[in-house]
Amino acid sequence: MAEENQSNEKVKGTYSFISLGCPKNLVDSERMLGLLQLDGYQLVEDPKGADFAVVNTCGFIEQARDESYAAIDEMLALKEDGDLRGVVVSGCLAERQKEELLNDRPGIDSLVGVFGRDEVTRVADRLIGNLDEQQHVFRPAPIRALNDTERLRITPQHFAYLKISEGCDRLCTFCDIPRMRGKHATKPIESVLAEATQLAEDGVKELIIVAQDTTYYGMDLYGEPRLTELLQQLVQVDGIEWIRLMYFYPMYISDELITTIASSPKILPYIDMPLQHINDNMLRRMSRRVNKADTITTINRLRSGIENLTLRTTLITGFPGETDAEFNELLEFVQETEFDRLGAFTYSYEEMTPSSKMSDHIDEDVKLSRMESIMSAQRTIMQQLNESKIGTQIKVMIDRPVPNESTAYQGRSHADAPDIDSTVFVTSHEAALSPGDIVDVEIVAVTGYDLVGSTQ
Repeated sequence: MAEENQSNEKVKGTYSFISLGCPKNLVDSERMLGLLQLDGYQLVEDPKGADFAVVNTCGFIEQARDESYAAIDEMLALKEDGDLRGVVVSGCLAERQKEELLNDRPGIDSLVGVFGRDEVTRVADRLIGNLDEQQHVFRPAPIRALNDTERLRITPQHFAYLKISEGCDRLCTFCDIPRMRGKHATKPIESVLAEATQLAEDGVKELIIVAQDTTYYGMDLYGEPRLTELLQQLVQVDGIEWIRLMYFYPMYISDELITTIASSPKILPYIDMPLQHINDNMLRRMSRRVNKADTITTINRLRSGIENLTLRTTLITGFPGETDAEFNELLEFVQETEFDRLGAFTYSYEEMTPSSKMSDHIDEDVKLSRMESIMSAQRTIMQQLNESKIGTQIKVMIDRPVPNESTAYQGRSHADAPDIDSTVFVTSHEAALSPGDIVDVEIVAVTGYDLVGSTQ
């Protein structure tokens, strides 16, 4: 099935790629894509007729696993019909299920675990070479985070995710990530800077810092948190204009870190800090190692120390044993704290986690009702926050033109991470705008969670 590529080099084979799950998994996808491209494989959009398909899966919660299974089954159906030669399954679901996944879906040709991703070209070579036996590539979690250079990015050119560590040392009772992703492994500062420089040279203007536990960065490698030092060096990378911080655990947030964030024009006043709950009993049952009083103190320190801070969080409703009183405490906390951005999720039963063995599991309809109450409260907060912005001027990074509109664009303010937060719709009559442009926008209206504005 080989054909000539644009540089007249022989193409080893064609493949399609499906990337599912979180931004950290997306970085793994981009690394595999880059390795396959460097090795001579050609990416095609339509899997029908390709030599093989790679499905990089998520295994975090039931809904994500269902999405992964559906994507795998779609590729297996193409293979069964003769429209696809091979199916490779990688990522967290492969790491979690291992041989059980091959037993359930024997049409899978190869499994590639989370830490076997750099061997994807060897797996592809075996498929192309008609070595038909099933194969799995699982490697132990490394003591240092894997190298993420030479990626073939699937995000827009102007922003990219930068993974600074892998794995997690937290043992939250609802979470299976440590089993899938291993213990926390810091990527050395010099490696992170090399990746950031490479991304900047590729046209990236916004770096989105991701990890399982961002504030824990450096503990295993340096014996102390080093996020502050890393940020102080990242802001010196030429070409990077915005640095966005995700996955802040509410520990190891020093005054020096707050000052560094507040004092750098490149570091956005935006922090994503998943809290999960606020009731002390629930936090103990979740094994979060924080309490309500310390959490509120941390929030106040961040808001007083960082001007115009956007604070984002995620919460879980219906964790085993959650009483009406404990949930009401969480709801009151949301109403009083007025988070700028918030997501709520129902507790997901994960068979291998400690919480699965707890008593007093909550009925699904109660979980959903509680989640809807949280989100209803948040919608009111968001509406008020958005309306307060009418008549103000904010900076917006343009992401894309609005389809079929010559003067309208979609963008994001400092308060909006890609795909999970809001959009700013921008009208510009004076000059055409391009993705990555940062422009001053006057807000004139609100539509749902989104803002509408125009350039000056």
